Amino acid sequence: MRPVDFDDAETYEPEEGWRRVSLAGSERFAFEWFEKPPGHSSPMHDHENEQVCLCLRGELTVATEDDEVTLEQYDSVLLESWETHRVENTGDELAVGLDVFAPGRSFDFWTDRE
Repeated sequence: MRPVDFDDAETYEPEEGWRRVSLAGSERFAFEWFEKPPGHSSPMHDHENEQVCLCLRGELTVATEDDEVTLEQYDSVLLESWETHRVENTGDELAVGLDVFAPGRSFDFWTDRE
């Protein structure tokens, strides 16, 4: 067993107010808790990992090149490998979500970007 205490977990803030916390996972899957301030959007991007994005609080709009869906509390969406997408907080309050990636990944995805 490998527990991860939330307060001691690896944390990364790609931009001010956009915080990600690495929860328990492995090379096969990874869980990342995140928060986004109102109006914040990740850049359009893709990755080899399949991704499930679950909205825990607030409102998140997930857009691909072909579609867009707005998630409210406990709604989720599956993004396929290499599907170009972005996640935006389109609400008026802080949004909190959970991303699940398979295979797992580290914060290197963001820190090693050009």
